[in-house]
Amino acid sequence: MFKKKVGFLGCGNIAQAIINGLINSKYIHPTNLLVYDHKININQEISQKYGLKTINNVENLLSEIDVLFIAIKPNIFLKVLKNLVDYIKKDTMIISVAAGITLNALSEVLGNNRKIIRVMPNISSLVNEGMTSITPNSFIKNEELFEIIELLKSFSKIEIVTENLIHSVISVSSSSMAYVFMLIEAMADGAVLGGMPRAQAYQFAAQAVKGAAHMVLKTGKHPGELKDMVCSPGGTTIEAVKELEERGFRSSVIKAVQQCMLKSKRLSGE
Repeated sequence: MFKKKVGFLGCGNIAQAIINGLINSKYIHPTNLLVYDHKININQEISQKYGLKTINNVENLLSEIDVLFIAIKPNIFLKVLKNLVDYIKKDTMIISVAAGITLNALSEVLGNNRKIIRVMPNISSLVNEGMTSITPNSFIKNEELFEIIELLKSFSKIEIVTENLIHSVISVSSSSMAYVFMLIEAMADGAVLGGMPRAQAYQFAAQAVKGAAHMVLKTGKHPGELKDMVCSPGGTTIEAVKELEERGFRSSVIKAVQQCMLKSKRLSGE
């Protein structure tokens, strides 16, 4: 059980995914979770949905917590932080959940001796199937890093990555959820075209994607090898694969991932 008080500044989709994961995991007691969003209705919704203590004054939030998740929009992130830096306790661990805001940029605003971690989760944390990268600065002690890893592991798989790989994390994990949702939707549309009821088509498509992902993770086999297991000579699957190859399926996905990385780099000023 995590004993420290954890605060959330900003309660958008990703913050709620983390909150939901933490509560479902029962690794932290709800009384140790404090939440602030500048939108009063969001505070009310969070309080009603999760039974959490929401704070209507951000300064009060900062005075109470030991770990601060900052999950606000990248375009206002540093500006908001500059206005709040004097209220953040010196020993508070600050966890940034923002694309494009580097450790260096955070240190310039917060001060060079602050404990800062960048994390990049994905929306699957809502259902305790998240994937999260962790990138600490040099002021995070090993035992503190272990604490945060254990906290996040309660609802997500964890990988420690160097900061230069965060662009890749965003494109292949965080943003990629949208690509997979599009794939499921397209697969279901094809089934509907063949006469299947839509609700049933979503069930088949979503379970197929879930099962395929599980096989990659559990068998350790190369995805190409698993693909070959499904493709019988002269069968239906290889016909579908041929169509996807002719239409540039894999190259389109690769290009999408590359474009996502480039956008992430631009947000970081690279």
